[in-house]
Amino acid sequence: MVGILLLTHAPLGQAFLSAAAHVFRAPPERLEALDVRPDQEPAEVERLAHAAIARLDSGAGVLVLTDVMGGTPSNCCSGVVLAGQVEVVAGLSLPMLLRALTYRSDTLEVAAEMALAGGQAGAVRVDRRIRLAIN
Repeated sequence: MVGILLLTHAPLGQAFLSAAAHVFRAPPERLEALDVRPDQEPAEVERLAHAAIARLDSGAGVLVLTDVMGGTPSNCCSGVVLAGQVEVVAGLSLPMLLRALTYRSDTLEVAAEMALAGGQAGAVRVDRRIRLAIN
C-alpha cells in the first residue's frame, strides 16, 4: 500500500486528515500530515518530511501531496523526491486526496496519476445549468 504524506501550510493537512476520516468513516492507514508553520525553517521541514516518509513507506513508496507549487511546503519536496520511491503532486484538494486513497493499493505511479486526475476532475465550475440539472 502506498503511503501518503500531506505536506501543507498549517492547518490544511490536519483538516484534510479529518475530512478523509469523515468520508471513509475512520482514519485511513499510512496517511500523515505535516503542517508547515510560517516561522518554520525549510531544513527542519525537510528533515520532518524524510522521517514521515520513512514511517509511511511499507515498500510500495510514498505519495507526497502538497498544497501549492512554489510555497515552502512544495519547495521542501525537492530533497524528498531523491529519498527513494517518492512521487510529489502539488495542488492538493479533497477530490485529489480521495482519489489517491482509493488507488493506493496500485503502484506509486498509478496512485500519483490518479491523484492528479482526481484533482483535475474535481475542479468544475458550478453555474446555473448544473444547478438546474440537479433539481
